[in-house]
Amino acid sequence: MTTFVDRVELHVAAGSGGHGCASVHREKFKPLGGPDGGNGGRGGDVILTVDQSITTLLDYHHSPHRKATNGKPGEGGNRSGKDGQDLVLPVPDGTVVLDKAGNVLADLVGHGTSYVAAQGGRGGLGNAALASARRKAPGFALLGEPGDLRDVVLELKTVADVALVGYPSAGKSSLISVLSAAKPKIADYPFTTLVPNLGVVTAGSTVYTIADVPGLIPGASQGKGLGLEFLRHVERCSVLVHVLDTATLESERDPVSDLDIIEEELRQYGGLDNRPRMVVLNKIDVPDGKDLAEMVRPDLETRGYRVFEVSAVAHMGLKELSFALAELVAQSRAAKPKEEATRIVIRPKAVDDTGFTVTQEADGLFRVRGEKPERWVRQTDFNNDEAVGYLADRLNRLGVEQELMKAGARGGDGVAIGPEDNAVVFDWEPSMTAGAEMLGRRGEDHRLEGERPAAQRRKDRQAERDEAQQEFDDFEPF
Repeated sequence: MTTFVDRVELHVAAGSGGHGCASVHREKFKPLGGPDGGNGGRGGDVILTVDQSITTLLDYHHSPHRKATNGKPGEGGNRSGKDGQDLVLPVPDGTVVLDKAGNVLADLVGHGTSYVAAQGGRGGLGNAALASARRKAPGFALLGEPGDLRDVVLELKTVADVALVGYPSAGKSSLISVLSAAKPKIADYPFTTLVPNLGVVTAGSTVYTIADVPGLIPGASQGKGLGLEFLRHVERCSVLVHVLDTATLESERDPVSDLDIIEEELRQYGGLDNRPRMVVLNKIDVPDGKDLAEMVRPDLETRGYRVFEVSAVAHMGLKELSFALAELVAQSRAAKPKEEATRIVIRPKAVDDTGFTVTQEADGLFRVRGEKPERWVRQTDFNNDEAVGYLADRLNRLGVEQELMKAGARGGDGVAIGPEDNAVVFDWEPSMTAGAEMLGRRGEDHRLEGERPAAQRRKDRQAERDEAQQEFDDFEPF
């Protein structure tokens, strides 16, 4: 049964925004009291937050699909819909969020650090919010935006000060058990440790964490054994400690060759050359182990390593080792730059930035891409002519028609707004303003003004004149 998971693929879906409401206020003796449709609620976000009590990604291994709640639609009487509830997913300290291509999206270190993995959709505006002096009674509302759908990869990289590396059964688990209060599984066969173990060590006034990395063998950086799965847990450690077995029963192995092999695996993994190293010769309680340790120590010190002879079983040399590690950890912490206060960087848009682009594709189709036009399309109810006209007005004011003309678009050419997999395609006709005016002055209702709109009055007067002229032409004298 799986008890530790440090890499999962998570499928998250934010909540969609609620639709706006198109409603007209009604009461006795006032049948048309004006628009009163409320706005839709915002969809809930999916947020990853560091929780110190969580140590594994096991929950997301079993349940990789997570979804936030949708916003509620608006209602009449200027009642806005309720916002969707954010979905907060706790993750262990040291979790890295990546996209499927392997690009780092966020590095979550420190309790409470959070990242919005999927953003909820905006709620649609109701017709009350769309009303203006020009559009007094909109007969439409905007739709809520769909929430983000994202696939992210979560990788756990243990946050520790010291990493114990070495061959299986070199005594790493035994060492961490006597240096700290950790109680890892210990046995005399390879790959006893199947998950990284973490312990807390106190040496004088310094408190630091120590972790053992399981299963490093030749070829670990290429996927052999368990090393590739857990080498990532070495990345955050400030100090690397080689635990070498001086009492191995394998005739072809010795502490120096073990050190060379593990160093080669760390080199191939990359990014660890600047970490200070220390060598621990373990199992000196065995007579042959003590003799071998004294034999190889000068060679290791000649290479520049600081060497400690210890026995995890007999508790020999542990105090000196713990204080030496505390000294290295303190030096590493002092060398790190102090965290600066969070600065807000404002990057204003260029004065000639239209906020959208118009490009012509190989098949002659003109594609419009941009945050505003794509959002407006998503929020438009294409079953409502007035809403479509409102969209046309907004695109025209943004300058889309002008840019289409500059790009060489002509009447009847195909225009797509949005990405290839989710776009609105239509045949473009020059002067969207004229096409929008065919719907009249949208949203105006002469019943609310007590008289017919001016355009309708002019049209009716012209019809009366035409009718009078026709009667005059048809008149026959006696």
